[in-house]
Amino acid sequence: MKIAVVGATGMVGEVMRQVLVERKFPITEFIPVASERSVGKEIRFNGKDYKIVCVQTALEMKPNIAIFSAGGSTSLEWAPKFAEAGIVVIDNSSAWRMDPTKKLVVPEINAKELSKEDKIIANPNCSTIQLVLALAPLHEKYKMKRVVVSTYQSVSGTGIKAVQQLENETKGIEGEMAYPYQINRNALPHCDVFEENGYTKEEMKLAREPQKIFNDRTFSVTATAVRIPTSGGHSESVNVEFLNDFDLAEVREILSNTEGIIVQDNTATNTYPMPILANGKDEVFVGRIRRDETQPNTLNMWIVADNLRKGAATNAVQIAEYLVKNQLV
Repeated sequence: MKIAVVGATGMVGEVMRQVLVERKFPITEFIPVASERSVGKEIRFNGKDYKIVCVQTALEMKPNIAIFSAGGSTSLEWAPKFAEAGIVVIDNSSAWRMDPTKKLVVPEINAKELSKEDKIIANPNCSTIQLVLALAPLHEKYKMKRVVVSTYQSVSGTGIKAVQQLENETKGIEGEMAYPYQINRNALPHCDVFEENGYTKEEMKLAREPQKIFNDRTFSVTATAVRIPTSGGHSESVNVEFLNDFDLAEVREILSNTEGIIVQDNTATNTYPMPILANGKDEVFVGRIRRDETQPNTLNMWIVADNLRKGAATNAVQIAEYLVKNQLV
């Protein structure tokens, strides 16, 4: 099982390497891929040093699976070439997510739709993954009508430059800016670029991707995405209107029995999800589960996950695990 990680030196690529080792993914040959300026340098993986290669070299080495986390333009250019060579690409960028010919996969929800014909598989947006994992069992039981989500997203979702900006500002050091304003002691209602409708790309990903993952257009999602000065972990305040009424105890039980979810919901002991506790973990944490008392059949909850792990690297590795387990690669 030859595995290539394209973008192996980036923030997500680094976590990807870590997750592959932690989950004991069956690798016989590891191929780290990065930009031309990194080619030839050595990178550590599972106790051994590997030389970084360029994308073309990786293609010629014919890996079984290539996990891409090097940006949309790289994916658009190279993923079809890998796919043409019979290599399965799991892509972490937004390049293929809404392509009607590509599957958008959260393994716990829709991996069963994958087949040997799927050579480019899209990994959803980090905020989408944690949202749909919590919504999936509730939608199955009560049928969603409308979802309103407000995100509180960590700077790590932007990348290393944003993490450095926050660190610099915390220490009172002037440096390169990833954002148009300071992020320290601030909140920016601005994740990704603004579109013509006044929403950001991040907000529109949250609106569109869940419908594709569930293969269901009977519900709608509206979002406001906010960047906050935390270094890891995304949080979401979620309001869900269902067609059918629910029992809160049953909601907690359903979520508690859902693979990949941990319920932290006890106001008597101040138990609720927080990014500082989700950091470094693969699960999605759900709490503050309560009825919206302003209208019928409506639920409020708070969802937190490590955006670099389940929101990116872990989900991609889980897709690869599914492919191997089911002999689809």
